[in-house]
Amino acid sequence: MYHLVLLGDSIFDNAAYVEGAPAVEEQLREVLPDEWEVTLLARDGDVILGVVDQLEDLPETATHLVISAGGNNALGYAPIVSRPVGDSRRTLSELVAAQREFRDHYRSMLDAVHGRRLPTIGCTIYDAVPGLSAVESMALSLFNDVITKELGAAGIPLLDLRLVCAEPSDYAAISPIEPSEQGGMKIARAIGAMVVR
Repeated sequence: MYHLVLLGDSIFDNAAYVEGAPAVEEQLREVLPDEWEVTLLARDGDVILGVVDQLEDLPETATHLVISAGGNNALGYAPIVSRPVGDSRRTLSELVAAQREFRDHYRSMLDAVHGRRLPTIGCTIYDAVPGLSAVESMALSLFNDVITKELGAAGIPLLDLRLVCAEPSDYAAISPIEPSEQGGMKIARAIGAMVVR
């Protein structure tokens, strides 16, 4: 038996955004073979360090972890790029500080995950969200760069959600920053392809 645990935010905890359709957790159960169990510990609204708290509830039978975290942290930095253009040097300095803080949090989270010594997959933050401006997308790349490098340094396989959820229909009508039923199934299949060998 295998036991996959989903950690992070509403990318996995998306039931509230698919209007009664299957959420990612349920879609994973559909995609994975019968000998796999799935547990959702991810919580809508959680930030990176929320994963550390989620690990406290990790089932003893857990065999695999998948993490999707950082999108809510990135949202918290949105005011840096959404205000009127002023001193570009100041804006860039604030983005540097935001990226540094994001990196510190992500490293702390990965340290906690590493302590569990379980096969783990980490996800990037997707960037094809309907209505996302080019400037916001550019800023998001600063945080995805951190995720990519930190996962690589930790030897954790990367699931690049930027490649998985690339169409407007992959995002929920209720809230365009959440995966739709279609996007959720793409995520579930991508996870399944990585954990089932």
